[in-house]
Amino acid sequence: MSTGQSVDAVDCVPSRRTHADIDRAHGTGLTATGLRHCYGKLTVLDLDAFAIAPGDRHAVIGPNGAGKSTLLNLLAGTIGPTTGQITLHAQTITRRRSSWRARAGIGRTFQHPTVYPGLTVLDCVRIGGWHHRHNPHHTPHELLNLVGLAGYADEAAGHLTHGHRRMLDLAVALAGQPRILLLDEPAAGLTDTETTQLLDILTSLPGWLAMVIVEHDMTVVTALADWTTVLHHGRRITDGPTAEVRADPTVAALYLGTPETTDAAHQ
Repeated sequence: MSTGQSVDAVDCVPSRRTHADIDRAHGTGLTATGLRHCYGKLTVLDLDAFAIAPGDRHAVIGPNGAGKSTLLNLLAGTIGPTTGQITLHAQTITRRRSSWRARAGIGRTFQHPTVYPGLTVLDCVRIGGWHHRHNPHHTPHELLNLVGLAGYADEAAGHLTHGHRRMLDLAVALAGQPRILLLDEPAAGLTDTETTQLLDILTSLPGWLAMVIVEHDMTVVTALADWTTVLHHGRRITDGPTAEVRADPTVAALYLGTPETTDAAHQ
């Protein structure tokens, strides 16, 4: 596969998810079918199906430009698909706005953490949980304690370091009481210590909370995800249990930068 190929030149491999997995996701989780997104004549994502059931830990990996963030944006409602259908709990939500989806239980963090720089850290979390303020699962102070920011509650969010902004982004997402959490490169730019803290937080979250993790750091992918999808030019080239995908020589050479398997990828 040449990195100069168009999406139409890349074979799309059907998902290895079972019919039972897909049925469960359709009834109680999130599904997308025939999902395609284009900018003019350029197709940046073309997936036959994508399914997330309660408790799934699903990583999406691939090189820059593979369509990973586009997939998250489509699921979150930040952008709309050119074609295809998205359902949540068996209800079609394809044209629902991102704000509606957030209230319905789809939370997300961003590749570049978004904060309100003039607000305090505590107020940012309060805004994230505004729709659940009368019946919160966790108070804003509890969420700040969870992500290690309890001591920064009264600080201006704009004064936080990059690592602390990432943790605040996560706290804001969790304040919305999601049942599906979309994580866009949550470990990008973090130190080793901060990455360990992030993993501790994410692995401590309830088992029913589904996660879709877009990430380049395979330490994070391996620690969090039980299933991994590999995208290339907007199409799935493989998926399966994370350990199997990581051991695939072609995946390792093309996407994980494993020198010893480079020759295998070209055989």
